[in-house]
Amino acid sequence: MVLLTYKGMSNIVILGRKYNMKSTGIVRKVDELGRVVLPIELRRTLDIAEKDALEIYVDGSTIILKKYEPACIFCNDAKDVISYKGKNICKNCMQELKNS
Repeated sequence: MVLLTYKGMSNIVILGRKYNMKSTGIVRKVDELGRVVLPIELRRTLDIAEKDALEIYVDGSTIILKKYEPACIFCNDAKDVISYKGKNICKNCMQELKNS
């Protein structure tokens, strides 16, 4: 997860998880098309490849970029997710649906 903020925050809670933010010392400007380049070192560390989808969240004045991982619509688990009629469902929930 990439957290971008212009306030000097050191701890942040997102979706019930506490993150200890540390400065990378990297500063990037927004270009005329509204783009920001994420340095290769940061992308490698966070396993973000070219063409990977990123989710964008906003918390006050903080922009949060998170690598998109499809999650189950029932349990929010991101492991063993399949798409069924346009909805993401994990294998465990699919099995429960079959048994009910």
